[in-house]
Amino acid sequence: MTATTLLPDDQKLQELEEQFDPEMRFRPTLPPATQIVKWLLIALSCFHYYTAGFGLLQEITHRGVHLAFVLGMIFLVFAFSSTSANRDLKSSFLNPGGMPLVDWLLAGACALSVLYIPYVFDDLMFRVGNPSNMDVIMGSILFITLLEATRRSMGWPLPLIAIGFTVYALLGPYFPGLLKHAGANWSMMINHQYLTSQGIYGVAVGVVATYVFHFVLFGVMATRIGLGQLFLDVASSIAGRYAGGPAKVSVFGSALFGMLSGSSVANAVTVGSLTIPAMIRVGYKKHFAAAVEAASSTGGQITPPVLGAAAFLMIEFLNVPYQTIIAASVVPAFMHFFGVFMQVHFEAKRYGLRGLTEEEMPRLAESLQMRWPTLIPLGLLISILVSGRTPYLAAFVGISSCAIVGMSTKISGNQLKNWGLLVVMHAILMTIAFSDFGNDNSTIKLVLFALALIVGAAAYIWAGVRGRIEPHVLIEALETGAKYALAVGAAAATVGIVIGVVTLTGVGFKISYIITQAAQTISAFMSGWIPADWASLNTLTLLAALTMTGLVCILMGCGVPTTATYIIMVTVAAPTLVGLGVEPLVAHFFVFYYGVLADITPPVALAAYAAAGMAGSDPFKTGNTAFRLGLAKALVPFVFVFSPSLLLVAKGFTWESFIITFTGCVMGITLMAAALSKFLMVEMKRWEQLSCLFAALLMIAPSLAATLVGVALVIPMMVNQVRRAKLE
Repeated sequence: MTATTLLPDDQKLQELEEQFDPEMRFRPTLPPATQIVKWLLIALSCFHYYTAGFGLLQEITHRGVHLAFVLGMIFLVFAFSSTSANRDLKSSFLNPGGMPLVDWLLAGACALSVLYIPYVFDDLMFRVGNPSNMDVIMGSILFITLLEATRRSMGWPLPLIAIGFTVYALLGPYFPGLLKHAGANWSMMINHQYLTSQGIYGVAVGVVATYVFHFVLFGVMATRIGLGQLFLDVASSIAGRYAGGPAKVSVFGSALFGMLSGSSVANAVTVGSLTIPAMIRVGYKKHFAAAVEAASSTGGQITPPVLGAAAFLMIEFLNVPYQTIIAASVVPAFMHFFGVFMQVHFEAKRYGLRGLTEEEMPRLAESLQMRWPTLIPLGLLISILVSGRTPYLAAFVGISSCAIVGMSTKISGNQLKNWGLLVVMHAILMTIAFSDFGNDNSTIKLVLFALALIVGAAAYIWAGVRGRIEPHVLIEALETGAKYALAVGAAAATVGIVIGVVTLTGVGFKISYIITQAAQTISAFMSGWIPADWASLNTLTLLAALTMTGLVCILMGCGVPTTATYIIMVTVAAPTLVGLGVEPLVAHFFVFYYGVLADITPPVALAAYAAAGMAGSDPFKTGNTAFRLGLAKALVPFVFVFSPSLLLVAKGFTWESFIITFTGCVMGITLMAAALSKFLMVEMKRWEQLSCLFAALLMIAPSLAATLVGVALVIPMMVNQVRRAKLE
């Protein structure tokens, strides 16, 4: 990393993401298919941009248009298999534009089956519970094409889960014991999944259509104008000079970049393109360098203000403002990055790895001078979110501001006309966003928007105003943002099938009962050798239920991405935790936090695969190491269950409880990281590792007494480490 090192260009970054993320592997096409696909994707982005700024459509119509675009485009963008995608492109009657005719037909059939519901919506109230033959046919088409679209964009695990739940719904009478139910025929299944809001058209699709898409587009736009590069320069300046500098830059850079993107793979590719080679250059092993970036990048999903899709789902599930989710995520996000940072630090100390030299460090003052305007969109987005306005309005302003900053200001040499255009365009934007013109509100805002376009075009054509990006970059960002949102849109609809089965059969309550009974059995066993003064039976029951939930989240993460893991586990496990006395917000965050581990949980560890590909390391070894790096903070969710003050906005928050719990967590994570790295001041002996582990467990416990016992337990180890460090 040198002062002149820059992120790879946007095309290169996109190629890297497509190479390592199966959700981004888009097939090549030939004209006219290339142009058709391109402009359909741009139309999808424009639809969401327009509705975010000028008003959402009727709920079912909005979801229908979104889903029709998303699922239809998947058949045009993703090939049936990697083999078919790599075939020589030939255009013919059966292969127009290099794509099989069957894919065009599937795209059309899928889109029509989706739009059928908004078309007949006014009549549905008379047919719900008694679907017509056409309802069943169209619903069956959507059901089958949805599963295929999800398989193409995300792989087999999630469709197989949906199929498994469907089989359970259809064959209910044949299941044993508590899992037995009356069963449903195919018509009943389609009625519930297709004609109601309890299935495919449920909350998950609504959230993606209303919130997630907009923030994906914002992240792409912010990266294009150079905000990501500024964040990396800041991270390098803060952490680069210290031991193992590039790895610490990776942690800080991923934390800052996570503010823009909730995608683990996007974070890994963007930040890792700089930090992974630098880590290898200063002496880190390839698999460890890749693992650091993978583990750090997963934190983007819990880093405010732009969190992963699961955070937006939380808004709907809990009926709380997005500001509440942002506030609750601050400390968990800090603990994630702190845990990775400490392991990186101890690893660097253990192997004597250097930091960046002065020549390798970026010039922060120069970078800020060139790129400070790119902070304006992020500042506006955060301000609007904090003010209590809707997230999609914040995204609209953020996206618009990115376009204004990108087109009106240059990296250097800005003149008065550049600053004038920046101010005028933002003034119009603020008027559109925050003014209410009564009955003519939409019309006047559209007129103002048209005026802004005219002013921008005039400045570009006649005044010669040039910015840091050209207009074609904005067009490319609209196309890329839509591509990035396709897979999560399909996942949301498929998870709707799972939710539909849960609500249709009541299996969620049955699973909750099974978990509760198992937890009570385990707690009864544990109470035989754990004194009641240390933990009550209720506490042990809750601890057992939390442990089982966390393990299931991790196991599901072996094949299912974070968002899908979160939705499924919230549906079947969160009620158990709530029933055991856990506050709903805390229960959801517990599942969310463990779901984040999905991207670094082998064998399907997408962030680890991406980082391993860039480092040239073994993917499985990288995934295992990344998982280990994530373990230092794996106990944190247990902490905020027993001490909700850590989430800041949970009920019963007190500063005293927060300070005690936070301090204990920081100390516990530090000791856990040292134990996992086998190094504190010098190489650890086995008894020192065990001492650290036990002390960490006690310190993380949300109790002043437990923390003090942990401190007492670790003192002999610390004394021995100091003594051995002096001898060396």
